[in-house]
Amino acid sequence: MTSKPDHHHSDPEKLNGHTPNDDRCSVEEVALVVPETDDPSLPVMTFRSWFLGLASCTILIFLNTFFIYRTQPLTISAILMQIAALPAGKFMAATLPDRNFGFMGRTFSLNPGPFNMKEHVIITVIANCGVSFGGGDAYSIGAITVMKAYYKQSLNFLCALLLVLTTQIVGYGWAGMLRRYLVDPVEMWWPSNVAQVSLFRENRNANNNASCLFCDRALHEKDIKTQGMTRMRFFLVFFAASFAYYAFPGYLFPILTFFSWVCWAWPHSITAQQVGSGYHGLGVGAFTLDWAGISAYHGSPLVTPWFSILNIGVGFIMFAYIIVPLCYWKFNTFDAQRFPLFSSQLFTSSGHKYDTTKILTRQYDLNIPAYESYGKLYLSPLFALSIGSGFARFSATLVHVALFHGSDIWKQSKLAVKNVKLDIHAKLMKTYKEVPQWWYLILLIGSIALSLLMSFVWKEDVQLPWWGMLFAFALAFIVTLPIGVIQATTNQQPGYDIIAQFIFGYILPGKPIANLIFKIYGRISTIHALSFLSDLKLGHYMKIPPRSMYMAQLVGTLVAGTVNLAVSWWMLGNIENICDIESQHPDSPWTCPKFRVTFDASVIWGLIGPARLFGPGGLYRNLVWLFLIGAVLPVPVWILSKIFPEKKWIPLINIPVISYGFAGMPPATPTNIASWLITGTIFNYFVFKYRKGWWQKYNYVLSAALDAGTAFMGVLLFFALQNEGRNLKWWGTELDHCPLATCPIAPGIVVEGCPVFK
Repeated sequence: MTSKPDHHHSDPEKLNGHTPNDDRCSVEEVALVVPETDDPSLPVMTFRSWFLGLASCTILIFLNTFFIYRTQPLTISAILMQIAALPAGKFMAATLPDRNFGFMGRTFSLNPGPFNMKEHVIITVIANCGVSFGGGDAYSIGAITVMKAYYKQSLNFLCALLLVLTTQIVGYGWAGMLRRYLVDPVEMWWPSNVAQVSLFRENRNANNNASCLFCDRALHEKDIKTQGMTRMRFFLVFFAASFAYYAFPGYLFPILTFFSWVCWAWPHSITAQQVGSGYHGLGVGAFTLDWAGISAYHGSPLVTPWFSILNIGVGFIMFAYIIVPLCYWKFNTFDAQRFPLFSSQLFTSSGHKYDTTKILTRQYDLNIPAYESYGKLYLSPLFALSIGSGFARFSATLVHVALFHGSDIWKQSKLAVKNVKLDIHAKLMKTYKEVPQWWYLILLIGSIALSLLMSFVWKEDVQLPWWGMLFAFALAFIVTLPIGVIQATTNQQPGYDIIAQFIFGYILPGKPIANLIFKIYGRISTIHALSFLSDLKLGHYMKIPPRSMYMAQLVGTLVAGTVNLAVSWWMLGNIENICDIESQHPDSPWTCPKFRVTFDASVIWGLIGPARLFGPGGLYRNLVWLFLIGAVLPVPVWILSKIFPEKKWIPLINIPVISYGFAGMPPATPTNIASWLITGTIFNYFVFKYRKGWWQKYNYVLSAALDAGTAFMGVLLFFALQNEGRNLKWWGTELDHCPLATCPIAPGIVVEGCPVFK
């Protein structure tokens, strides 16, 4: 309902846009882009804000949860709703009645006036909860899917709901506790928010050219009459085109997802198919004509900066086309030739798929005598090397940040703690009532208490004992502030997923579910906290009343978490053989590649444990050296940048970003990553360089249109055709046509459908 923000009297000089130099933000990027004025009279928590925000959140969480289970798990960002909310808000402002209504002693209006930028920001913040839950890796739902679909647990719905909501609300509590250090200080500027602000910018001061640096993209700016379509017409045209086109790769002609022509040229060669397969090989020569295949794992390439694409491309080429082939064909590292070149499956020494049910007790613990009888666990070579790259990426990120940003972070942290001065944005925010710390404290303590209750009431389901839960909370508490400082100043978030599972796998081996749950509370709550903090800083920049932000984030979290679980629970119960590749139709899109890797991680780190695989005598023990290698690699780059300071390209060599070129494989395939790199290069290098006006006006709009059209057609195809069993069967619906790509090449290994080498 409409509520006027709580405020006192604003300084009229600041309202009029005259900011004293001493008050200006000391971070140049922020000073150039973020508005230095405020109008506290603008309504914020209006009926329009709630309706469009919750509708956007629900749509996003449904679409992202729906697609996370598919072979090409498209993730739809909040940019789509950020763009779509503007015409929807203006339409509601033009059509809703403007008379007042009474409710519980308060009056509100469905239409308090023109749709404003603060409403737009609130809608986007609520919608972003739909991305936080359903997009990316959907961590909590991933754990629940693994428990139900892979371990076949009869999980209680209430237990699952507590798991989903408490991981988010714990993160929300951490965020509230850390506002003083990561939101209020000028130095904690959260670089990713500057681009967000530039999309919202309203041209309030035509005379201030500097503050309109990005105004050519501003959503609240009137479109200047130029040649070509308006942004909204462009969005609608490409939304319709994307919607219609996805009927081909999504149903009529699925082979368009990966065109692996090398396999057709050499239909009887294992090596050729290992090299050329889009699904099970290196994907050399393979290409995709499916937007879902391009953006499945790294998100839309249209919104990734060119220097990041270049660094990732260097890492990808080194890994996929140099390191992996050498390890497989030249050195046979880790007995690699006994297994497929690329697979997310786990294997026995004989090259067959590892049946984890043979080493599990009824309580889902490791049966040690059965494990010793059945044999050791093996990984495909690309999977093993990808885990090793995660070790290197962790240490490389810490060292890179320390060398290139350490002194700045230290200075900014000292200034932040001392709280030397308030800039114009902090002074303007003093207008509004602050959220009391105890509001966040109640959420934090309450969610921790519910999590501990879950570990007692459903201890057989979650496996994690109370002390393990407390250890997870302690880990999150210790690391959230330093990682938040790094992200708030450098836009890099060092991940410690593998480290969290590695540590707890040593502490409590043989319990796969406990390892999963520990990761969620010990690592994922930190990710959620940083996401909430980023949104709080966005609200700070856009002068959203803190109490309005609190309500928007809390309600968005509760709605998104409930819808997220409801959709997932329905899909797991109603889509036949979902995630079960062995039992489902060979062309089924419900292969759950992301959750397959989550299951593998629970087996590697939890069930069997790092001591058996990576400890002394373990087959993969040498991969641990990559921690050291990753720590060393940024050092020569830093030294060269100091020796040759005039060479501005040297600091752009970012080892953590280069190592990100190895990330996500599996579940991502090399063809997914290569297609993402090529598409990103076309738009963010060539189009940006030679058609900059077009790029500035349409690039982000095109990304949102392709996401939306693909997603809505995917949902329509499922409910109209695929869910009714109306599947097509012809050459174009058979995926890949590379049956030999999954074959081993070691002598004497017998696998069904594969030739045996002597």
